[in-house]
Amino acid sequence: MDGITLETLVTLLSERLGWDEMAAEVPIRCFTHDPSIKSSLKFLRRTPWARAKVEQLYLREARYWPAT
Repeated sequence: MDGITLETLVTLLSERLGWDEMAAEVPIRCFTHDPSIKSSLKFLRRTPWARAKVEQLYLREARYWPAT
């Protein structure tokens, strides 16, 4: 994940997919209960397995997004 911050990654996913779809793909509490960028970053920075799943989701989904 060279060149992209975790904050950018979570922000893009939440804008493009929405929290509900993110929670369906990666069922973690910070996506399912009162989700926010701040709470997600706090959890993902402390939880390597969850961060890896979110990074995989980003890589899988981002290829379908138009270049910006």
